[in-house]
Amino acid sequence: MGVYHAGSRAVQDRVGVREQADHVGRSVGRGIREVAAAFLELQPLLVAGAADPSTGRVWASPLTGAPGFVRATGTQRISVTGGWSPADPLATAFATPGTPVGTIALDARTRRRMRLNGRLGPTARGFAIDADQVFSNCPKYLQRRTSYEVVADRHRGAARHGAELTPGQAEFVSAADTFFLASVREGGADVSHRGGNPGFVRVDAPGELSWRDYPGNSMFLTLGNLAADPRAGLLFLDWTTGTALQLTGEASTEFGEDRRVRFTVRETVETPSALPLRWSAPEYSPANPDPAH
Repeated sequence: MGVYHAGSRAVQDRVGVREQADHVGRSVGRGIREVAAAFLELQPLLVAGAADPSTGRVWASPLTGAPGFVRATGTQRISVTGGWSPADPLATAFATPGTPVGTIALDARTRRRMRLNGRLGPTARGFAIDADQVFSNCPKYLQRRTSYEVVADRHRGAARHGAELTPGQAEFVSAADTFFLASVREGGADVSHRGGNPGFVRVDAPGELSWRDYPGNSMFLTLGNLAADPRAGLLFLDWTTGTALQLTGEASTEFGEDRRVRFTVRETVETPSALPLRWSAPEYSPANPDPAH
């Protein structure tokens, strides 16, 4: 599978960055280098994105564990040991051989991130992913959190399902400085990071969100996927309490002076204390634009 498909090419051409995209695309490969393998083994959090094979809806899910729960087991394979709840919207996908899945490991301490996309195979203790695409991203729009602790007595609460945002969830989203965006393409899936100062995500209605698409690496993998298939999943995390808010729906891009992505909510899942991690307060990225503009 090549780095770009027709959806990504269409967006690159519309924005006029095909040449830059070709240059950046050379960094995408299938191999996991030693430095990338070492990076993975230090992470307590991995975000995975896929389509639920039973409903077709796309979700982004947080997976957690002691460092080492994600590790490279070859030059083109990683293994994930546990890390999710049986009630997670992607639990069926994680148990289905051949599921296309995207992952992102984000280290807020060092403002580094790594993405690995491929196909999943269940294992006795979790699942493995055979990589199709492996690459790193620049630290742009990534907030720095210098440390985290594991809250041993934190217990996952019961998931709350809905069809649109509650007032409390709308407030949570409006205050977010980070979220994760899962998208799919023919035979593949991807998860990207979006960051900005609080307020960069706008709640336009209980069933609709929008955010400005800040300039990035010119690859347009996510927007390209959405151009071909609007299904998407969003994940918002409370970096203090461990609450996870997962949304699934459809997204589309408005091209204008400021590119804006609009997301229509179809289903929500809020899980209190979903993650046992409590992170330090953020240092906002100096690249973050003023959300008022």
